Amino acid sequence: MFKPEYPSPDTYIPATIRSAPAPAERSASAPTPKLSSALGGLVQNSPGTALALAAGGIAGVLALASVAVSLLLAVAVTVVALSVSAVVLLFLVRALRQEFKSR
Repeated sequence: MFKPEYPSPDTYIPATIRSAPAPAERSASAPTPKLSSALGGLVQNSPGTALALAAGGIAGVLALASVAVSLLLAVAVTVVALSVSAVVLLFLVRALRQEFKSR
């Protein structure tokens, strides 16, 4: 009644790994493909394309710069807050020491 029934083992057969054939050497007469632009000919060369790429680059640099400035500002605010709290804590400790010395 409580005897477990185990599933039958898998019948998976691993695929054999075959080595790839060696690439054929190019002959000297075969022409090599030329890339018309840095984008590999995917985009036509035009002044609008160059302007769009420049604008995208500038936007990316500005976005990264704003993130860096905000991170530096967050660090500066944290440092100021910690230094102020350290000074307040120092004054409290000195006040407690003077209070215990006078007793």
